[in-house]
Amino acid sequence: MSGDASTPEQDQTVESGAVPATPESASDAPEVTSEQAPAAVDPAERMQQLEQELSSLKQEHETLNSQYMRIAADFDNFRKRQSRDQDDMRQQLVCSTLTEILPVVDNFERARQQLNPEGEEAQALHRSYQGLYKQLVEVLKQQGVARMEVVGQEFDPNLHEAVLREESSEFAEDVVCEELQRGYHRDGRVLRHAMVKVSMGPGPSDPASAPAEAAPDQTAEEA
Repeated sequence: MSGDASTPEQDQTVESGAVPATPESASDAPEVTSEQAPAAVDPAERMQQLEQELSSLKQEHETLNSQYMRIAADFDNFRKRQSRDQDDMRQQLVCSTLTEILPVVDNFERARQQLNPEGEEAQALHRSYQGLYKQLVEVLKQQGVARMEVVGQEFDPNLHEAVLREESSEFAEDVVCEELQRGYHRDGRVLRHAMVKVSMGPGPSDPASAPAEAAPDQTAEEA
């Protein structure tokens, strides 16, 4: 026969060329022994290991939590300090500005004491001046500026600036007897100390009267 058809003899030759499986080849496969098998873990040891890991994690958590609380407290203190410093700076700026205005108020008051308007034109000017002065005083009041009341008060170096001291039968010693320049304060802060005159108390009695009173006693002793 022609073509690619195989003969029975060729089929037998192909079959005889195949290598049959032998017991020796099967024995070459790797065998899993008891030594290579994973060892069994003791439950008690495993439990102890897990407890140690849990204890370590708890300690780490406590450390991190403590650090977080410290950082949070430091940040809160920093925020409060910043806010307080900003408030103090704002108050200082306001007080400094108001202190610069106080001499203007003094000039208004001096001018008011010296003016003696006569005639309609002068009186109209005086009324305009008074309106400006009242407006300025009202602005200061709105900002919390208040005048110190010093006459009759005990001298306080934190509030008063003593310019003069004189004897006074009306006021006791170290008591303010006269205000020379007004002092102002704002929310407990002194904007300007009041210039005052302080009493030294009543002066000594007339020295000539003392011998005159002692003379009768001396006469009686001599008698």
